[in-house]
Amino acid sequence: MSEMVKYFWTKATTDGTRIGLTTEGQDELGTIKFAKLPAVGDQIKKGDNLLNVEADKAVSDIPSPVTGKVTAVNPALADSFDALNGSDTDAAWFVDVQED
Repeated sequence: MSEMVKYFWTKATTDGTRIGLTTEGQDELGTIKFAKLPAVGDQIKKGDNLLNVEADKAVSDIPSPVTGKVTAVNPALADSFDALNGSDTDAAWFVDVQED
């Protein structure tokens, strides 16, 4: 797996796994200006592209750490990507995935 692995964290939720951006990922990427996220219901596969982010320092594809179905997308990211740029890493989540 690529060095992008250090860019995200995973946390167990009641129905699967939440995937978010680490502080190290924020530092490496810089301010995130855009993120192309999967939609609820999308199937994702471990190692395949989960999302694409456009930031100050790089445009990066971030691979999925899990295989499953997207059950939620962070609603805070619908209007802006500030949640991914803040100091609260718990708020800097992308998606919830129900693992296969």
